[in-house]
Amino acid sequence: MYTLSNRLRLFSVILMVVGLIGLIVGFGQRPGSVEEVKEMMAAHDAHGGGHGESQVAESGHGNQGHGEEDAHGGDTHYEHVLHQLQNKPWASLYVAAFFFFMIALGVLAFYAIQFASQSGWSPVLFRVMEAITAYLVPGGIILFVILALSGFHVNHLFVWADPEVVAHDALIQGKSSWLNGWGFIIRAAIFLGGWLLYRHFAVKYSRKQDEDSEGNKWYKKSFKISAAFLVFFIYTESMASWDWIMSFDPHWFSTLFGWYVFASLFVSGITTIALISIYLKSKGYLEFVNNSHIHDLAKFMFGISIFWTYLWFSQFMLIWYSNIPEEVTYFITRIEDYKLPFFGMLVMNFIFPILVLMNSDFKRVNWFVVMAGIVILCGHYIDVYNMIMPATVGESWFIGISEISAVSLFLGLFLFVVFRALTKAPLLPKGNPYIEESKHFHY
Repeated sequence: MYTLSNRLRLFSVILMVVGLIGLIVGFGQRPGSVEEVKEMMAAHDAHGGGHGESQVAESGHGNQGHGEEDAHGGDTHYEHVLHQLQNKPWASLYVAAFFFFMIALGVLAFYAIQFASQSGWSPVLFRVMEAITAYLVPGGIILFVILALSGFHVNHLFVWADPEVVAHDALIQGKSSWLNGWGFIIRAAIFLGGWLLYRHFAVKYSRKQDEDSEGNKWYKKSFKISAAFLVFFIYTESMASWDWIMSFDPHWFSTLFGWYVFASLFVSGITTIALISIYLKSKGYLEFVNNSHIHDLAKFMFGISIFWTYLWFSQFMLIWYSNIPEEVTYFITRIEDYKLPFFGMLVMNFIFPILVLMNSDFKRVNWFVVMAGIVILCGHYIDVYNMIMPATVGESWFIGISEISAVSLFLGLFLFVVFRALTKAPLLPKGNPYIEESKHFHY
């Protein structure tokens, strides 16, 4: 049995407390009026200017509909910046909440695939996967609350939720049968409910299989619900990506977007499995996990990183080449206003994994896998940041206390929930028909 150390427990609690305090400060620092924005911009310019508050969203892409052309010579541009800076803590909170939730969701999908494919190499890792998916419960509840507040326009993250914007936007009006507060929340409840329901029964059957080590009754049930879940998941994950990310830009759409988000959450989840498994082995646990298991996880990290790049390029190339204004503006905004995170993400998610993980021998070196995994996770956090921030914060982005605090809060919660879940059951599942094959797996 795994025992959660006091040091790790204290570390996770400190991360949560520091993150929560930082977010409170971040929300408290939001400007409340145009005059405050002018003062902030003047003070910032006096200290050298640059990115951040002094950036005025000329195009209005940062929050469509919140600032029309200034026909009367008023303070429209300052109102743009006001809305963007008011959005910033909310957007930072949302990015971190979604990122850590998608890690657990990616692991849940990977876990279901192992059962549906009757995989023989992976059962020794099942308890690590089950522990990571435990985060779906608190992470899903927090994400649902943020979605509900956003869908009913408590904040300004989703422009389609603002009645004033919809009244003057024919395109959003045409999508209002789908993009509306109640539909948005009901769909979110269905998505989260289905994912959590599968997780509940999958873990329940896993524990039952421990008790009934002589037969395969519970394994067969796990196989059936996993196959059914994967059908449910592939549809709901796509729709969730439309609702929860793509609808930040309601004038833009991509038919590849659901797969693109799936690749990101899938590789992030597999990477997290590898990192936690290596950590546990370093502490004397998971003695039945060998270098071949880590090698296979690293192969998935490498392969899905290439798959993510293929989807990214396919989406980018088709839109850029066709050069249709309402489509290409999505990438123009990110290239012009988010140049460093946009191109940095490509290096971290594609070039770095290729250089580090292409060699088969490196996949067996734990510190190499850890280094690659940390870079991949950071890269996909920036990927989520790139998908959300341009539509909510626009040119007024900068890495500040809100972003750092949000990551700290959810990282602490993630570590606490996952490692606490590891203490709930033996790390080696019993009764799984493939457990012996998995324990002696070598490649």
